[in-house]
Amino acid sequence: MKKKNIAILVLLTFLIVGISFTLTGCSESEHKKMTSWAKHDIVDTAVSADDFNTLVAAVKAAGLVETLKSKGPFTVFAPTDEAFGKLPHGTLDSLLKPANKGKLVSILTYHVVPGKVMAADVVNLDHAKTVNGQSLSIKTYGGTVKVDKANVIKTDIECSNGVIHVIDAVVLPK
Repeated sequence: MKKKNIAILVLLTFLIVGISFTLTGCSESEHKKMTSWAKHDIVDTAVSADDFNTLVAAVKAAGLVETLKSKGPFTVFAPTDEAFGKLPHGTLDSLLKPANKGKLVSILTYHVVPGKVMAADVVNLDHAKTVNGQSLSIKTYGGTVKVDKANVIKTDIECSNGVIHVIDAVVLPK
């Protein structure tokens, strides 16, 4: 009985040490950034991140800021600045013009799913109905998840009113 208790104590010690190393693996600034996102809404989280400047500009041009700051919850498949850069030359500039606001709203709301869908849930779906009324195609290949033709490159950025999953391309409604 004593040997069993010692073995359990040793195992627990290794477990605690392992968890400690895992928790201290993040820098303090990374830890603060990760934990502070959950306190901010989707828009403020995107603004504070380095990779969503174009998305934020598009959301503002489309007049969707207040919607994405509301209670939600929402799941946003957020294209990075690099993803917007893959659009054909002139497309983004054209979309940001007031005359094309309706088209921009349609594209952006195609990236938003009502409700909070975490990565563990996404892999069990084959489609998700978006705020614009159309459905995104979701496919899982091994460890890779595709939303339409975009790869999901980062998941589960929790916000006070939903969650952001980062994608490497702008997806377009049909």
